[in-house]
Amino acid sequence: MADITPLAFRGEGRTIGRIGGLWGELLSEFFGTFVLIAFGDGVVAVAVAGLPGSGRTAGPTVIFQAAGDWLLITWGWAMAVAFAVWVAGGVSGAHINPAVTLAFAVRRKFAWAKVLPYMAAQVIGAFVGAALVFLVYFNAIDAFNIANKTPRSGGGALATYSIFATFPAGYFHGGYAGPLIDQVVGTAFLLIFVVALIDLRNTAVGSNLAPLAIGLAVAAIGMSYGANAGYAINPARDFGPRLFAWVAGWGRVALPGTYHSAGLNFSGYFWIPIVGPLIGAVIGILLYDLFIGDILHARLKMAEEVAGPIPESQLAESGTGTQAEGTIPGTRQPDESETPAHRTRELRPGPSEGSEQRRQNRERA
Repeated sequence: MADITPLAFRGEGRTIGRIGGLWGELLSEFFGTFVLIAFGDGVVAVAVAGLPGSGRTAGPTVIFQAAGDWLLITWGWAMAVAFAVWVAGGVSGAHINPAVTLAFAVRRKFAWAKVLPYMAAQVIGAFVGAALVFLVYFNAIDAFNIANKTPRSGGGALATYSIFATFPAGYFHGGYAGPLIDQVVGTAFLLIFVVALIDLRNTAVGSNLAPLAIGLAVAAIGMSYGANAGYAINPARDFGPRLFAWVAGWGRVALPGTYHSAGLNFSGYFWIPIVGPLIGAVIGILLYDLFIGDILHARLKMAEEVAGPIPESQLAESGTGTQAEGTIPGTRQPDESETPAHRTRELRPGPSEGSEQRRQNRERA
């Protein structure tokens, strides 16, 4: 596919260096997060406004009456994550999540200089993805608000606001501790699953199925821990659409995240889905390395009889001989010299060496 003519960049002079470096990675993170939100918020829009407004439920405001609605959302987000990673993974590694970016900088040698630019690109991509969902479902959203007597500008349109960002369950009674713990735990599991799936020292997924497996991990988290606070587990996923909802007129329910009505009471909630995932991601990657990664490292070190740290191997198709740089930032394909097969070949004489040895033995005889 190298002969395809670029659309916007001619691939010559300084341009090729610009889009081949950090700028290209930021474009990838922007677009990957855009895809994530376009389909993630999109499936919530279907459940909240699209299905009721189109006459496919018992009434124009009937939502979430069965577990099937929640399963629709969890599987929708799983597919959104999988396709976002497939879209952007080859360029930037598809972090599409500031928590993942921070965790990889802490433990996977991702460059600290890229952390803030990555996070900015992710938030902007999430904002634009939310704008697309609003554009497509504008009529359904307004129809639901009219039927439910909750205009966007009144600060009470919680149902349609939930298309874009998260809020805590009523049983927390406005407290911060419960939702914060929920976000820490959910994101910790996300990072545990992600690094397990991409670590070739472990039982890593092959044949480019890692994005699908990561999507399944998100579905598992949503099914097991989603009801408490909407399982944002991603600061960009929550803040970008939350910021858009505020701009689009949802008011204080979006920012600062305040709502007091119908058994739900919370104030200034917006920071919970930002701080919680950042803390949880670092905890999750540390737990993986403490309980799994260090053991795999020790076994590899003993098997290969080498000194010093051994970098994690990078996910790549077996037998291709290629290195998918950016698929998993901060990791790499193990060098041939680090593999047992190479060490065996070093000890075994090659064809020419074997012939010379046999000739010398015959002369001595």
